[in-house]
Amino acid sequence: MASNSHGAEDCKSYLEDGFSAHELFNKGYSYTYDDVIFHPNHIDFATEAVDLTTYLTRNIVLRTPCLSSPMDTVTESSMAAAMAALGGIGFIHYNNLPHEQADLVKKAKSQRVGFVRDPFCLLPTDSIHKIDDLKERQGFLCALVTESGTVGSKLLGIVTNRDLDFVADRYTQVSEVMTPDIVTAPAGCSLEEATQILIDNKVKYLPLVSENDGSVMELLFRDDVKRIKQSPPLGSPSLGPDGKILVGAAIGTRESDKERLRLLVDAGVNAVILDSSQGDSIYQRDMLGYAKRAFPQLDVIAGNVVTANQARNLISAGADALRVGMGSGSICTTQEVCAVGRGQATAVYKVASVAKESGVPIIADGGISNSGHIVKALALGASTVMMGSFLAGTEESPGDYFIQDGKRLKKYRGMGSLEAMAKGSDTRYLGDKSKLKIAQGVSGVVADKGSVLRLIPYTMHAVKQGFQDLGVSSLQAAHNNCKSGVLRLEARTGAAQVEGGVHGLVSYEKKRF
Repeated sequence: MASNSHGAEDCKSYLEDGFSAHELFNKGYSYTYDDVIFHPNHIDFATEAVDLTTYLTRNIVLRTPCLSSPMDTVTESSMAAAMAALGGIGFIHYNNLPHEQADLVKKAKSQRVGFVRDPFCLLPTDSIHKIDDLKERQGFLCALVTESGTVGSKLLGIVTNRDLDFVADRYTQVSEVMTPDIVTAPAGCSLEEATQILIDNKVKYLPLVSENDGSVMELLFRDDVKRIKQSPPLGSPSLGPDGKILVGAAIGTRESDKERLRLLVDAGVNAVILDSSQGDSIYQRDMLGYAKRAFPQLDVIAGNVVTANQARNLISAGADALRVGMGSGSICTTQEVCAVGRGQATAVYKVASVAKESGVPIIADGGISNSGHIVKALALGASTVMMGSFLAGTEESPGDYFIQDGKRLKKYRGMGSLEAMAKGSDTRYLGDKSKLKIAQGVSGVVADKGSVLRLIPYTMHAVKQGFQDLGVSSLQAAHNNCKSGVLRLEARTGAAQVEGGVHGLVSYEKKRF
């Protein structure tokens, strides 16, 4: 009787769904996140059981796999403090003077979520006209009046809109209209303690002052308390060995960046990114070697890379993590201008496959527009994702809001835009010595996204739901199942991508949560 084993094997092959990542990403195509889709697997655990704990570098562990990009319209001290409070980390940009960047690191490390570290202060001799100017530029809620007109000086009073409404002479000194009797809280008290004082006394503004000399240190707004209470619990923050929050920063690869690096280390920075659009260069290898010799305890992230060979070169040079992506950001035009780069899904998988062999985590940098992209990046081998446009427009990003066509907006620009290059970011594109500046990015505006204290927790819950659908309860399980072929994928046609999004409606409103 003839054996039908071959028929069974053929049937099994015929019924096999999708492809392994190895099969799909070796077909000669460059895939973006939207080009691929994962197949679901069996669920035997709750969403809350998913653990997203991960490695930023060989030595630094994060509870949340989210990083804010070192862009001058994304990360300064407020963003860095908020990201750390959420269990991630922010990387402060270097489109500034070295001491300015170091000051931002110090400020972030001393900043507490919920409190305003640098409230607007006035001298008692300042006129109301000065407040009018402020109101025109960026709105006005209140100003603290101190002896020297700065934070850290003795508090004398407070000025709010209600103090100014019926004052005809706008050159009246603020000392004549301020409210001198103010409810305060002791400097250093917790957010919970300060909140209770604010609620008990039914005030809108609560300065925190030193019990020794009455100098003001911070300010708490009632609206901020309400916002935080309406947000999901923050959870445990990202802390370094010194007990302070983790803060990262970016530097270039020029000789002058060695002094910048020293200042950052003195400021307490926990990790540094060598920031280049194309990281596989002699300049980056030299700076990486210098940084590891001069500051052996400092974790140094190299990149950006998109190929296995680039990854091997920087790993051999001593990189503690790799940043992956070239031309995938929403405001980046490198692929269009220079004809180099790679689809981000392919880049993440290829680099991760090499980096895993050496125990080097990778950062998927760019191309993140929604929670599904984060699921794909992490499942394909990334340990963390770095976001620019996704976080731009939040309350914690630098810059002031403005109203245009009835919408609340903020500026957002690529570090390869001519605007950013004019401030010094051309070193990232190895163009600071060139007479001609060629843009590899654009400037634009983004809509108000609210606070990252709300955006990130809801996004991470969506990511956990994605992991649940994949049948994996941790990043390590996702990486293992991707490597072994348990996770199956397919490429999506254009029609499939349309079908997978909102379609067939005359109009709709799309909310993140």
